Amino acid sequence: MFSTTSQLKARFDKAFTTAFGENLAGTDPMLTAASNPNFGDFQCNAAMSLGKKLGKPPRAIAQTIIENLDIADICETPEIAGPGFINLKLKPAYLEAQVRAMAIDSRLGIAPTETPQKVAIDFSSPNIAKEMHVGHLRSTIIGDAIARILEFLGHDVIRINHIGDWGTQFGMLIAYLREVHPEALTTADSLDLGDLVAFYRQAKQRFDADETFKETARQEVVKLQSGAEDTRRAWKLLCDQSRREFQVIYNLLDIKLTERGESFYNPLLPAVVEDLTSLGLLVESDGAKCVFVDGFTNKEGEPLPLIVQKSDGGYNYATTDLAAIRYRIQEDGAKRIIYVTDSGQANHFAQVFAVARKANWIPEDVEIVHVPFGLVCGEDGKRLKTRSGDAVRLQDLLDEAIVRTRADLETRLEDEKRQETEEFITHVSQVVGLSAVKYADLSQNRASNYVFSYDKMLALQGNTAPYMLYAYVRVQGIRRKGGIDFDNLDAGAKVILESDAELVLAKHLLQLNEVVNAVGGDLLPNRICQYLFELSQKFNQFFEQCPVLKAEEPLRSSRLVLCDLTARTLQLGLGLLGIQVLERM
Repeated sequence: MFSTTSQLKARFDKAFTTAFGENLAGTDPMLTAASNPNFGDFQCNAAMSLGKKLGKPPRAIAQTIIENLDIADICETPEIAGPGFINLKLKPAYLEAQVRAMAIDSRLGIAPTETPQKVAIDFSSPNIAKEMHVGHLRSTIIGDAIARILEFLGHDVIRINHIGDWGTQFGMLIAYLREVHPEALTTADSLDLGDLVAFYRQAKQRFDADETFKETARQEVVKLQSGAEDTRRAWKLLCDQSRREFQVIYNLLDIKLTERGESFYNPLLPAVVEDLTSLGLLVESDGAKCVFVDGFTNKEGEPLPLIVQKSDGGYNYATTDLAAIRYRIQEDGAKRIIYVTDSGQANHFAQVFAVARKANWIPEDVEIVHVPFGLVCGEDGKRLKTRSGDAVRLQDLLDEAIVRTRADLETRLEDEKRQETEEFITHVSQVVGLSAVKYADLSQNRASNYVFSYDKMLALQGNTAPYMLYAYVRVQGIRRKGGIDFDNLDAGAKVILESDAELVLAKHLLQLNEVVNAVGGDLLPNRICQYLFELSQKFNQFFEQCPVLKAEEPLRSSRLVLCDLTARTLQLGLGLLGIQVLERM
């Protein structure tokens, strides 16, 4: 099933060639949605740009285009407006056929890509011995949504959790625990993760203030890197404990990941240094081995090096990231590598990518991209923190969303005098609460900061998850009330579009294909959110203006098809965002 836009572009391309010759084949028709519905559905603006090239008035060019344009099966007779705009109005019969084709397709008209790729997505990435906090929310949710969308489009996606499980911090923590709580290094879960975090902070303070302790910590790092049995065992216990805590949140959010922490790439780091040395790219600066790339400077305007090996012989994040790029290309065979991190790391990744390109480690057929996102802010517009100034624990944030949802639900049930089981209340509270958090994040342009507000994200009106879920639930209410079997309805129901509300809804439904494919390219999930929000609005207007169950046949069945197709579209779209639908609220 081709999108309407792609079909029209193909017809215009043929018209340009027929009217003006092969040299204009492939000319952009400059096709856009009509600025005013009264003018139609689409507008072609190419005549103005072709005026100078062809030396003719734009309106005359527009007329020539129309005379050679074969779109009678799609649109009404085109009209010329203003200096040469070509206005197009879709035929109801065309829309009816397209909606019908979409309704009987299990993928709702979205064909798998003809050019599937191996895609590696690096997201979430918490640190061992630290609790996941609100800062991990966006990476986890945005990365998961992108993975779901690309998987649906037919790509082979590797979901990589590049956790911080190696380096100086472990020597520091292990050295401190040997002094204050040695059981934590030999016995699983002898400390809660919260206590472990507190010890980590104390260890960091000691490390910064005590040179003797700093040297002890460094020796622990050496023992860890050399494979000393007791240090490795302690490290593994700490990692396993953190993983279990992370998994609680991943299960709650329905996030699937393949862990490849910093330790995974550790054996590959010497080869990175060796290869950069052999290529003549490494330069020694203040005892450290660095790569300088044009275009990167510090605040003073001086060349900014990417340090690959520190003066003490140790490695850093950049070395690991370079090793990861090589592994994902050479071993995984990834043709597209996506990093989902906060905007503050944009310069780091730009520099790492530049070094990898300079070393010719990124082939021309491999795309590597940083997907940046802004901050989660409090009502004051600043980074969201607790009253004590700490980052908000992600578990606490999610729990609060569920608790607030439950309170709202119980109040509504009491007002409506509805009796529901504890199982129903618990399930709805969790689904709506978590969906609200996810949707509030994903509905923002990821590059922007956004203000975290439970009241706004849990509202039943506006661009929120509850509003989308309620639209889906409304269709299920129609099904229950009318005893409708939607699965068998589609077999022979004809689609009839007579009223404006029906036409508006149908046209919007048919945009799904273009929206999902566009997000597969630009990696902006908020476009799906906006599409679903507008779909819910248009469906609610249709529902209010067009009787469904009380309509006479064949209009009744046609409207039931529109209802079912809306629900399936909401279910698919929300599913691509990692959001579960509900049969009842």
